[in-house]
Amino acid sequence: MKSLPVLAVLAVPFLLAAAAPDRAPHVPITSFEQLPKPLPLPYDESANADQAVAAAKLRAKRAGERLIIDLGGNWCLDCRLLAGTLELPALKGWLASRYEIVTVDIGRFDKNLQIPAHYGIRSRLEGVPALLIVDPGTDKLVNGRSIAALADARSLTPQALADWLAQWSPERR
Repeated sequence: MKSLPVLAVLAVPFLLAAAAPDRAPHVPITSFEQLPKPLPLPYDESANADQAVAAAKLRAKRAGERLIIDLGGNWCLDCRLLAGTLELPALKGWLASRYEIVTVDIGRFDKNLQIPAHYGIRSRLEGVPALLIVDPGTDKLVNGRSIAALADARSLTPQALADWLAQWSPERR
């Protein structure tokens, strides 16, 4: 039985290669960033936030939906957990029929702050993720007092998230 730990150590490179099918098995993994990510990295750090929000707002308006502007960063566990929860099949379809969602990277609270400022949030954000729910027809924030309610997203069940979002969901015909 002494050989079992040796086998486990020898198997690690093969398991890592299997977990990352896009990486050739002969390429060594040398940093944390190369490991497969169990949670999404939803915030495009190089995106033009103003253009992304404008395009999402137009799509939401055309579809008769509300706009969710998800402010956060890839460094934030709660942001990544929220993004993963929003992608769950049971929630994704319901969301798609009511909301257009756009993510905005705010860096370490030092990027793209013009987006929340446009909706009257000029002081420092209370936390992230911060969701701005916007009526695209009027370009008004509809959840002004609750933007940081999901800052502890790790404590929410998918049903609790759906219940929270349902408060601002437009009526469906």
